[in-house]
Amino acid sequence: MKKEFPAIQLKPYICRQMNTAYLSLGSNEGDRILWISKAIEQIGDKCGPVTRQSSMYETAAWGINTQPDFLNMVIAIQTILAPHELLNSILAIEKSLGRHRDIKWGPRIIDIDILFFGNDVINFPDLIIPHPYLHLRRFTLAPLAEIAADLLHPVLKKSIKTLLSECQDPLEVHLFSVSD
Repeated sequence: MKKEFPAIQLKPYICRQMNTAYLSLGSNEGDRILWISKAIEQIGDKCGPVTRQSSMYETAAWGINTQPDFLNMVIAIQTILAPHELLNSILAIEKSLGRHRDIKWGPRIIDIDILFFGNDVINFPDLIIPHPYLHLRRFTLAPLAEIAADLLHPVLKKSIKTLLSECQDPLEVHLFSVSD
């Protein structure tokens, strides 16, 4: 007697590619080191493992300069998330840490930006990659150059070290040590 098996509905298999994303983290409110550390931990848990991490750098605020100095750093992660999924995860992490979006470029507990997502060039109203101000901000280029100096900007076709050397941002960026 031949045994009949019920028909099975198969869901399409989606093969997700691993991508390297570079994220900028900044904080200028409260315990800046703590907020950045908590953000890195959550990014590792929710977005993908952190593979490289720059030193922390301190600089005056960019945009609205009448606020406390920022600590900034850049991390590289390996992620299977799609760009919008990564953005949504980052926004959820910022919110869970207490970020409020009241004033553009205003003070904040934590700020996480996607600088690069592989070699992708993405232009949506809510997501632009590479980050549109990346090449104008010394506080982003300095830590990025520390961990990925030869990374090529897919639109400008220049390395990060070249972009840093050409950057005309007047704000000084200082290597930060915990004893500061």
